[in-house]
Amino acid sequence: MPSYRGMVTALPGPLRLDRYVAEYLKVLTRSQGKARALAAKLNGKEVKPSRLVKTGDLLDLTWADPEPRDLLPEDLPLELIYEDEQVVVLNKAQGMVVHPGAGNYRGTLVNALLFRRLHHGGLEAGEAFRPGIVHRLDKDTSGVLIAAYNDRALAFLSDQFKTRKVRKRYGALVRGSLAVPSGSIETRIRRDPRDRKRFTVSPDHGKIALTHYRVIQSWGTHSLLLLAPRTGRTHQLRVHMRHIGHPILGDPLYGIPDPHFSGLSLMLHAQSLRLVLPGEQEARTFRTSLPRRFWDIMG
Repeated sequence: MPSYRGMVTALPGPLRLDRYVAEYLKVLTRSQGKARALAAKLNGKEVKPSRLVKTGDLLDLTWADPEPRDLLPEDLPLELIYEDEQVVVLNKAQGMVVHPGAGNYRGTLVNALLFRRLHHGGLEAGEAFRPGIVHRLDKDTSGVLIAAYNDRALAFLSDQFKTRKVRKRYGALVRGSLAVPSGSIETRIRRDPRDRKRFTVSPDHGKIALTHYRVIQSWGTHSLLLLAPRTGRTHQLRVHMRHIGHPILGDPLYGIPDPHFSGLSLMLHAQSLRLVLPGEQEARTFRTSLPRRFWDIMG
């Protein structure tokens, strides 16, 4: 069972224990603390995660290992960009589901990472391990993705995504030619009440979503864009491009029938990811090239 013992330091004032663990220690997010049954002693006495702590207090923490869910390690091809004992950065293939879920318990990135750690990362058979998915890409979106190999790395990376310190860039082939070569799209996005699989722009409901865009090249019937989301809403880029009348080519949910193209897969690729790795001070940028399916259209 993982544990931590140490003195509370550098607090400007009293703070909830679970927030101190997530924001200062960065060993577990608050949601992880609940899921892993975080137990705490404050100056030798058992307390709840809601208890206030202050500088000089002594903390003893324990939490449960990840609950096994009968995940099956699978030897699936992965294109690694970077890997160390704490994280892995890879170029996710189009069509690969990131996380097991209803109807997708095999063939996912998590299954592949479990196999990799078991056979190449020193993990012992039967040892508790579940790759920490810091962020996700849709099944049909390819490109750069980072995952954590331990709780501390997961909390460290999750904090950067939560505080919007991560910089993401996507390449997208969209329908038509944009009138303005660069700009920003800011809306509220909510789940579509008429179709639970989709999200939609709403004038007064949902969460704020902000996307910056720049036209890289235009062919009249379609354009290559660089998209930089500043928020991380589900389907944000796909919803925003549909909203401004330039849906991403091949989008099965938000696309519009196009006389020039048919039978395409989703033309959205995560080209780069910039963030700080655990144990480092300076940000790194991880990049991939546009995949072949883009060049087949662009010529």
